[in-house]
Amino acid sequence: MAIYPIRTFGDPVLRAVAKPVEEFGAGLAKLVDDMIETMYDAPGVGLAAPQIGISRRVVVFDAGDGANVLINPELVEDPDEIAGLGEDPHEMFEYEEGCLSVPGYYWPIQRRAFAWARGFDLHGEPVEFQGVELMGRVLQHEVDHLNGTLLIERLDSKTRKGALRDLRNDALGLV
Repeated sequence: MAIYPIRTFGDPVLRAVAKPVEEFGAGLAKLVDDMIETMYDAPGVGLAAPQIGISRRVVVFDAGDGANVLINPELVEDPDEIAGLGEDPHEMFEYEEGCLSVPGYYWPIQRRAFAWARGFDLHGEPVEFQGVELMGRVLQHEVDHLNGTLLIERLDSKTRKGALRDLRNDALGLV
C-alpha cells in the first residue's frame, strides 16, 4: 500500500468533474486500499480520488463504522423517494466543515441534514449508503469532490471572499 500526497486548493484536478470507473479489478482494489491508507494517515473521514490526483469517481470514507468505498456514486435527490424514508429532504443544517484539500481551515457549511448515495462496491455490485449528521455530510462532501466542487463554493459570498483572501495570503506566506 502507498500513501499519496493530497492535492490542495489551486490544483486543477480538484475543479474537474471526475470520470466514471469502467473497470472493476485488481487495479481499482489497489487504488481503494491506497486511498484508505492515505485517508487515515491524513487523518480524515473521507477522501475522493481527485484529491490524490486521480480523476475517477471513487470515494472512501469512515463515518465511525469502519472504512467504506463507493464507486461512481450519485446522490439520490428525489424528494418523494427521500420523504418515503421518513426523512425531511429539505431540512438543512450548518456545521463547521474542513477538507483535506484545504488543510487547516474550517468554515460553517450548510448542507441537507440527510444524504443518500447509490453506487457500486469494489466488485461492481450495487451498494448504497444513507445517513444524517456526519454520514450525511461525508456523502455530500465527497460527491462534491467528484463533481469538481470544493467546500469553499458552499460558502456565502462574504465568507467565500474572506476565505479566498486568507488562502491567497497563506500561499504567499503573509499569514
